[in-house]
Amino acid sequence: MSARSLALALSWLAAWVLSGAAQAAAPVGQPAPELTGRDTRGNLVKLSALRGRHVVIEWTNPNCPFVRKHYVSDNLPALQREFTARGVVWLAVNSTRTDHVDYLAPPQLDTWLTQSRAAPSALLMDENGSQGRLWGARTTPHLYIVDPKGTVVYAGAIDSLASASAGDIARATNHVRAGLTESLAGKAVTTPSTTPYGCSIKYASAAAG
Repeated sequence: MSARSLALALSWLAAWVLSGAAQAAAPVGQPAPELTGRDTRGNLVKLSALRGRHVVIEWTNPNCPFVRKHYVSDNLPALQREFTARGVVWLAVNSTRTDHVDYLAPPQLDTWLTQSRAAPSALLMDENGSQGRLWGARTTPHLYIVDPKGTVVYAGAIDSLASASAGDIARATNHVRAGLTESLAGKAVTTPSTTPYGCSIKYASAAAG
């Protein structure tokens, strides 16, 4: 292969990768991608069936110290209880691959939810990582808010302090609470996008996914 042909091939490959990366995301202000999967009880859940309601989507992994920070402290469970009581649908998603040490089977995840006093509307299993990649989920936790029209109005971190210490929760700005409060009141979300922080998602390989 000539140097020119190689350069063209590399250029095409880079464009293809960037195109795929651009598609594999849920940009704020745009219609949310479909989210579909079986929850820990085997029920099929589809985001499109929830049109007309606010939906929070939370990527999670119980063995991640950043997730433990927000669950052991009751920060995330309390947020789930508060807003599901107000009619918000809260979908947790676990995209940990089955051969990773962090993987928990559905019954184990249900036990964790009970012990944590957590109250998501459902916890979806995404072992092949297809839903996480479609949404561009990068960390646990990584959260999105979708409004009743199906538009992504927030994407990013739960709060403003990228730390695994529960002691930082009280002095952090909770972006998800703020975004939900504004959107439920019919207002634009003041801070619609932040950088998520936490553990990397333990995705299956692209070939396996």
